[in-house]
Amino acid sequence: MNQTHTWKQKVKMMLHILLPIFITQVAMQFMVFFDTVMSGNFNKENLAGVAIGASLWTPVYTGVSGIFLGVTPIVAQALGARKKDRIASSVIQSGYLAVAFGFVLILAGAFAIEPILQAMSLEPDVAEVATHYLHYLGIGVVPVLIYTVLRASIDGLGQTRVTMFITLLSFPINVLLNYMLIFGKFGFPALGGAGSGLATSITYIIIMLIAIWFMKQNDGMRELGMLSMFEKINWLTWKEVLRIGTPIGLSIFFEVSIFAIVTLLMSNYDTITIASHQAAMNFASLLYMLPLSVAMSLTILVGFEVGAKRYEDAKQYARLGIGSAIGLSALCAVLLFLFSSDVAALYNPEPEVRALTQTFLFYAIFFQLSDAIAAPIQGTLRGYKDVNAVFIIAFISYWVIGLPTGYALAEFTDLDAYGYWIGLIVGLAFGAVGLFARLAVIERKAKQGTLKEA
Repeated sequence: MNQTHTWKQKVKMMLHILLPIFITQVAMQFMVFFDTVMSGNFNKENLAGVAIGASLWTPVYTGVSGIFLGVTPIVAQALGARKKDRIASSVIQSGYLAVAFGFVLILAGAFAIEPILQAMSLEPDVAEVATHYLHYLGIGVVPVLIYTVLRASIDGLGQTRVTMFITLLSFPINVLLNYMLIFGKFGFPALGGAGSGLATSITYIIIMLIAIWFMKQNDGMRELGMLSMFEKINWLTWKEVLRIGTPIGLSIFFEVSIFAIVTLLMSNYDTITIASHQAAMNFASLLYMLPLSVAMSLTILVGFEVGAKRYEDAKQYARLGIGSAIGLSALCAVLLFLFSSDVAALYNPEPEVRALTQTFLFYAIFFQLSDAIAAPIQGTLRGYKDVNAVFIIAFISYWVIGLPTGYALAEFTDLDAYGYWIGLIVGLAFGAVGLFARLAVIERKAKQGTLKEA
């Protein structure tokens, strides 16, 4: 990355960082998309089973992996401050921490999965698919957390095209493995929706190995000393990663888990409702990749400028990112309104599932506007290493406002399942307002020279 002096240069630099991240995020989300679509085309019980399994796994995975996204601002600020000697050690120590977290997750899952599923009112076939899906995902826990560290490090250095190519290489492999393991092709057993869990784990292993190979072979990475030697555990580095990463992980967990909790609460409805909700939520998550990619770009760009103490440049990048996200998300909302029936048809051919999915998709339109504001501001604040406020706002907006509102509307009005979606929309809107107010405070402190260095 380089310093920019004009708006034109900033647009060019942002596109250089953003486009590979967007392609990467879409490709990764397409893996989940194909898991859901291909499982749904096996039958609706497998679609519902994958929905329940993913609802348990996704918040845990995103929350824990979110901790290691803290590596991105650490690396970006070190690069901006010309402290390159700190980068390699931060990466290797974060890798050790990722392995430790991975084994804890595997151990916790071994004891918790079956009791949790038994406590839910699931049809036996759905519960069986969810159980096997989660067990297969356990194989890839450690590899995906290690990859998250490597990816966050590469992105923090501004080399987002690298992670894009890694993901694009692995994407067709994941789809092929889904085809083989879900439907039992080329001599493999037909595992149904559970096979998508195994396919995902194998893909995690592949992308981890490719990232390690890149870091060992790239001249720039070797110059920084990336993965060149083993170190003793450095508790101070672990503390720094956890101090920055834990609020990031918790804020992501609170955001993602509320969607998972809503899906789990919907287990009280019939299989058609569960399947339709999951299909609509899956597509809404795909659209979310746009503002999320802008957010990840802003973490890198703002972190680089803050590390160099160029606060006005950081503010300009923030405005550029927020404006872009709002415009593009509004366009996506219009397209979703026009083509919701076609989107619904992708997930399941049964008329009842298709009709209900289309209705849920109309609610997803309102997600776009709040996400277009909230996500880029989150990314900007992380670039400043201002992570605690994001965590508090996420907790209040999703768990204190969003979930109770949705529960009340679903249980005590005629809205039923739609009430949960309205509650989510209310929570997202509150979060967007709170984050905007926090950004104003941080930028004012930066202008006044009273911003504390994290």
